[in-house]
Amino acid sequence: MKQTYFVTGTDTDVGKTVCCKALLQAANQQGKMTLAYKPIAAGCELTADGLRNEDALILQKNSSLNVAYELINPIAFKEPIAPHIAAEIENKPIQVEMITCGLLTLQAKGPDLLIVEGAGGWSLPLNHQQLLSEWVVAQQLPVIMVVGMKLGCLNHALLTYQSILHSGLKVAGWIANQLQAEMPFYQQNLALLTAKIDAPMIAEIPYLSHVEKVNLAQYVNLALL
Repeated sequence: MKQTYFVTGTDTDVGKTVCCKALLQAANQQGKMTLAYKPIAAGCELTADGLRNEDALILQKNSSLNVAYELINPIAFKEPIAPHIAAEIENKPIQVEMITCGLLTLQAKGPDLLIVEGAGGWSLPLNHQQLLSEWVVAQQLPVIMVVGMKLGCLNHALLTYQSILHSGLKVAGWIANQLQAEMPFYQQNLALLTAKIDAPMIAEIPYLSHVEKVNLAQYVNLALL
């Protein structure tokens, strides 16, 4: 069954891209056709081919279907700041219609699994009126929540989870991504999140010092989605 999921994080720098990569690798290993979409990226490098974002390139590399970079990341800003501020600085307002058009274009490619990676956390401003989460609601996409396992993750995770539910969307699953080599009371934190989040933990990714060299599929259980 062809499915699109929106992947959000409980904060910035919680490892959304690593988790998206893990989902793509797990689906690829099952022979599924995969694509990923990062509609908005701030913090891009100017190359001979134009602005390129490291996270979007990782998503492109780990998708089984080959599409142009511009389809994966149609809205790119150089400065690594909040996208709506980058848009103001560059005088390039973020167009919601462009985000929707990009989604429809990738869905038309027929992937079995399409992963849409958000930017920052759940309530990311697109401008002074609209949030990216409101676009997700309009598209009625099921959400996968990435929890960066660190001090403070319980508050961030539960607030994000409640906000998603309050918007009327379904949390299809969540991922525990360990950000520290040794997180104090990791298992206790994990136990509380498991009890409070009424959705399956579809992946538990340990701290990996060389994550780029690891096949992350081993940490994912797609059957729980």
